[in-house]
Amino acid sequence: MCKRKAFTLIELLVVIAIIAILLAILMPAMSRVKEQGKRATCLNNLRQLTLAWMMYADQNDDNLVNGDTGEYSIHSNETPWVLADWRSGMTDRQKIDAIKDGALWPYVKDLRPYKCPTVNDIIRSGERESIYRTYSVADSMNCKDWPDMNAKMIKKRMDIPNPAYRIVYLDDGGTITSALGGWTVYVTQEMWWDPPPIRHGDGSTFSFADGHSEYHKWEDPRTIEFGKRVPPTAFSETQAGNPDIQWAAVAMWGKEAMHK
Repeated sequence: MCKRKAFTLIELLVVIAIIAILLAILMPAMSRVKEQGKRATCLNNLRQLTLAWMMYADQNDDNLVNGDTGEYSIHSNETPWVLADWRSGMTDRQKIDAIKDGALWPYVKDLRPYKCPTVNDIIRSGERESIYRTYSVADSMNCKDWPDMNAKMIKKRMDIPNPAYRIVYLDDGGTITSALGGWTVYVTQEMWWDPPPIRHGDGSTFSFADGHSEYHKWEDPRTIEFGKRVPPTAFSETQAGNPDIQWAAVAMWGKEAMHK
């Protein structure tokens, strides 16, 4: 008589255990690969928007597009790069139209580059709201100046010193307290004004006035703690010696920041 071959219960349990161990090892690596892919898409989105930002200046006597989206309402004669699409209670159609009616839509006629692929809908006031934009403009780039702290915005592209080091766009995730109107930091104070965006890991993606984009990783644990606070709040406590604040101030307002 032939004996029927089969796995014993112990052998099956060993195989299952090995598979479980392999999955535990591979899943974090796969998640990191997936996140890196989304980060790459986000960086490409920022490059597209910044290229459009540069083309707008080329075709408008070197004037920078209005970076405000209705938060400050100080550019009455300038069409914003996107209209106010952040107000609570807006319909999907209104949010989409706000982007399409913006000054940069003729240069980027696709909704996808306006939003990081890691962001889905959010819950606000107990209801689900769709997000179509997660990128903001630095206040220094024709968005908002702050005379009280000697922070002057730039209106002409040729007036940007060291463009490879000056922020234009950043991914703040679509939930920032500034309502996606603009992002700013202090010139000399060692504290955060708007919360530092924590995106794609312990940092965020930024684009610069020379057209390139890059991922910047925050160094100080105080930056990450403040950026991850729920709900997000503006104005941190003083964070003396924080290198992230110094980097952001110089990238926002120029090399004179933090030295005045």
